Amino acid sequence: MLNTMISLLRPIADASRPAVLRVGVGAYSVAQQVRRRKMFRSLHRQDPKRFKPVGVVSVLKRPLPPRVADAVLDLSLVTNVLATAGVAHRITGPANAALQWWTLTYRNSWGMIFHHDNMMLLHQSVLGVTRSADSLSVDSLLRDGELLPERSGRSYGAVAPAMNVATCAIYLISGVAKVRSPRGWKWASGDTLRDQIAADALRKEVFGSTPPETARHLESSGTPFGVLAAVSLAVELGAPAALAHPRLGQLFAVGAWGMHWGIRRMMGIKFSYNTSGVAYLSFFPWDLPSSDSHAHLTGSSS
Repeated sequence: MLNTMISLLRPIADASRPAVLRVGVGAYSVAQQVRRRKMFRSLHRQDPKRFKPVGVVSVLKRPLPPRVADAVLDLSLVTNVLATAGVAHRITGPANAALQWWTLTYRNSWGMIFHHDNMMLLHQSVLGVTRSADSLSVDSLLRDGELLPERSGRSYGAVAPAMNVATCAIYLISGVAKVRSPRGWKWASGDTLRDQIAADALRKEVFGSTPPETARHLESSGTPFGVLAAVSLAVELGAPAALAHPRLGQLFAVGAWGMHWGIRRMMGIKFSYNTSGVAYLSFFPWDLPSSDSHAHLTGSSS
């Protein structure tokens, strides 16, 4: 039993496996930060009365001066680039994780708490504090003289399972929240889902945007919303099963990815990290061949 758990949570893997995850998640995060930089800076200049600190930002009694908040935001972008490239990762990895926690939480302190960045943030935290830059990095080029050095061990194999635990926890919490709502297990009947889709479409029309055509079609076609709701609930509450076996994890990843694309089509809600597929990279093996097929074990006892 113990050996099975170790194999699941700390399998022996090549150093390139977490490295691919670091590059993939980091590149996505950097692109998102660049795209949203203007929006973040505008938040920093809102009426201070709207500032309601949450999470790690609760140490503040009032918002930072806009220029200071801008500087922290830009510093987080710099560390994000450095950590993604694997430059002095033992320093930039944890520093970037901390700065991402701060900047995203600071954004959530201006009147509305957003949850769609939580998974990416947890993934970056895992990658930032683990040995995810021993391959495909500037560090590996400087230390070993190559991008794909001959390194493998359990410390590398533990990274993806840790990310998967974070992913499954988020889905499980979402599913539990549904069944703990006033509707309870009746949420699976589909009535609540139909009402949510209809209300979302109405809200978009009232505020001048166009609701997804799929929402109109589903409402008028008599679609069995109970099936859609039950599938959604099964994906979320069944998420922990994805940790029991790699194949189950991959099946869950495909199901969750499809669920988010369905949400996007029906409600126009963009969980971009999820629909991009980057959120589920950790459920698949990404070992890349090194220059020598006989890789030696390094860090297996780490």
